[in-house]
This record gives sequence, structure tokens and C-alpha cells, in this order.
Amino acid sequence: MIKDYVIVTIGVIIVALGLSFFLVPADLAVGGITGLAMVINNIFPQIAIGPMLVVMNILLFIIGFILIGKQFGIKTIYASFALSGIIWVIEAFFHIEKPLVDDMFLNLFYGILIQGIGMAIIFYQNASTGGTDIIAKILNKFFYIEIGKALLLADFMITFLAGITFGLKLGLYALLGVLMNTVIIDSVIEGLNLKINISIITSSPDKIKKFINEELKRGATLYYAEGAYTNENRTVISTVMNKKEFIRLKKFIKENDKNAFVIVSNVREVLGNGFRLSI
Repeated sequence: MIKDYVIVTIGVIIVALGLSFFLVPADLAVGGITGLAMVINNIFPQIAIGPMLVVMNILLFIIGFILIGKQFGIKTIYASFALSGIIWVIEAFFHIEKPLVDDMFLNLFYGILIQGIGMAIIFYQNASTGGTDIIAKILNKFFYIEIGKALLLADFMITFLAGITFGLKLGLYALLGVLMNTVIIDSVIEGLNLKINISIITSSPDKIKKFINEELKRGATLYYAEGAYTNENRTVISTVMNKKEFIRLKKFIKENDKNAFVIVSNVREVLGNGFRLSI
């Protein structure tokens, strides 16, 4: 659990950096409660974005608890308050009044890139930063929509309001940002979910099977096959693991069975014992 919260905190810091240094100073309200807060802040400058995020998020916490679960709700409360607090601190210490660069597209690109990576990390830990992220998670859970696309559906109206508030040009940039955010979040989560499917044709199955079971703590399935050319009997070991585990396995196979024939492929999703459910 400590590891989960550390990873969520890292994701929150990344999101806060993308917002505070690129998107907020450029008035790029790219959806979410943060985007809505930016719209309100533009109309009422005396209302700071950080405290406003705290107030607006409370309305959606109860829904998250009821529909998604206690664990998600607690992590979301932590992430949303952490995000509000970090943005508040950045606003207080750095006093960012204008974007780091004058190019609107560069602010959009790097802001969304940084924010999207952070949000994907948070979603992957079964949490969110609150606001429309909770709505996106609900759509993901009950309608099986990929989280990035669900976020696009939730953020479209806020993007429309941003266009009215900040002008058509900024509104179109914001819409582009929401679309980019969709692609980045889904791509990063897919990368984090990526597993390696391995088939090993070997004459030393016991050593390799023992290494997979005892050292890597993974399961495996054994098949028995006959070579079409040699007519020799061989054992085929089939297993699925992550990239780090595969590197260790590959080294072990090289040291113990140089004649082994190994087939490797990437797997987008694995369900079952030893693997988490897909986001």
C-alpha cells in the first residue's frame, strides 16, 4: 500500500508540473475540474485555483465511493487533495504569471504530455485526481470504455465552456489538448500493462521450470512436442511475465540451454491469477 501511494504521489507531482508551468499560465483549460476552475478563475480572478479544486472535488467523492469502491475513493481523495496542495504551493512560491514560452502549441504539447503521463500513472494505481476523472472511471468500469476515451466524453462540455470564455482559438487548442490527452493516457496505460508471452522449446525443462516457479514466482504450462525434422521429443514451456522478469529468464536460458528455441511476443492484456485486471 505504501508503494501504491508513493507511485500515486509521483503521478500527482507530474500532473501538477504540467498544469502549473504550461497549461494554466497559457489559459489552456483542457477539460477536467481543473479546466472548469480556470474558466471560473478567469471570470473571478480573486478565487484561486487551488482552493477551488478542493471545494469542487468534494461533490464527486461520494459518487466515487459508492459506485467504484472504498479503495478507489480513498486514493482519489488523497490524490486530489495532494494535487490541489502542490498547485497551491507552486502558485505561492513561483508566482507564475505567464507561460515559460510564448508559443501556444508548445505550451499545449508539453503541458498535455507531462499531465497525461502523470494521470496515466495515477489511473494505473486505481486512483484519480478527482473531478471528471471520477466520471471517466465510472464510464470505464460500467461501460468498458478505455479510460482516455471516457475522459474525453467527460471533458467535452468543459472544453466548450473554455472556448466561450477564452475565445475560439484557445477553445480549439483546448479541444486538441483533450484529444491528445486521450491518446497519451491510453498509450501509457497500455505500455504499463504490457506483458511478455514466451514459448520455450527445450531439452532441459526441469531447470527452466524450476527457475520460473521459484526465482521469478511465475507459473507455466508444459506441452510435449516432436520435432518435424529431427523427430526428437521436446518440452514446450509457455509462460507470461513482465519485461524485467523476461530479461532474467533470457539470461538463465542462455547459461543453461544454449540450444533452446525461444519465441517471444508482446501481450496487451493478461487476466487471471498473478496479474491485475486491466485498467
